[in-house]
Amino acid sequence: MENQLILERTVSASREKVWQAWTDPAMLERWWGPDNVTIPECEVDLRVGGKFYIVMEAGEAMGQFKGTKWPMLAKFTAVEPNAKLAYIAQAWTEGAKEQTLIDQATEITLTEKDGETKLKIVANIIKAGLGAKLAVQGMQAGFTQQLDKLDKFLAATR
Repeated sequence: MENQLILERTVSASREKVWQAWTDPAMLERWWGPDNVTIPECEVDLRVGGKFYIVMEAGEAMGQFKGTKWPMLAKFTAVEPNAKLAYIAQAWTEGAKEQTLIDQATEITLTEKDGETKLKIVANIIKAGLGAKLAVQGMQAGFTQQLDKLDKFLAATR
């Protein structure tokens, strides 16, 4: 099973600022994930082979899912400062890892033009557990919300 999602977005910030937002744990915690989640844990060892660990937790507005945690454990496969970040990852729902596990490979590229930065995200779902179908179906919406949050975060930190 391989599903590919490609998203592009241009933001009004330098590549350096966008890179920092994607690689600084304190910044990631402020915008990562879809709407109505918080990030209680985030670790970034920014080097090829380094660990990227982030946990999303569902907030009040997610109703029955409130308090649910979705960890992601990744290993960086490419780290080209201000240009490219890639990782292979496993993401799951806490307490149901076997059924909800998603194996994915994600690549983020940054190109700057006229003071703005174009982000291109290519996410490949390599394998997904039977209980992960909804998560896979919702990835485009989730990534879109995440990029909206990144855009707002970058605008607020200008």
